[in-house]
Amino acid sequence: MNILILCTANSARSILLEALLNTLGAGRFQVYSAGSQPAGKVHPQSLKLLQDKGYPVDQVRSKSWDEFAGAEAVPMDLVITVCASAAGETCPIWPGAPLRAHWGIPDPTEAAQPDWEEAFEVAYQALHRRAEAFVALSAEQDKAHYATLLKEIGEMI
Repeated sequence: MNILILCTANSARSILLEALLNTLGAGRFQVYSAGSQPAGKVHPQSLKLLQDKGYPVDQVRSKSWDEFAGAEAVPMDLVITVCASAAGETCPIWPGAPLRAHWGIPDPTEAAQPDWEEAFEVAYQALHRRAEAFVALSAEQDKAHYATLLKEIGEMI
């Protein structure tokens, strides 16, 4: 299953969920992340948190969703937005006509630098709960039921 995680800047939430799903999925998924207006660099606290938790960060980068649109792009099975602004934007036409889900999480980059560690940990924990719930799903369900389950995961606290 190919999954694209979207956020506006692709520097924090989408990066964290990409790492979580690639790791927790244990090869079941190929997960990518991108932004509608990428920051061009990953937020330093995202990198620190991932490193502290043992995730590989050597390939992590902020990228545009344009890399995943167009005829030559990898077809996606699922596109998940993690911020309200990306969820409300007009997205490109994704090859493969993927399912869409919104798993909004408050932006930890809005915290003042002294509070980054706590803000990013809160975002990480919320995304981790959702990632675990997603990994536990069976993809053998009909598309409508699967979409309902994805929506329920997005509403988890």
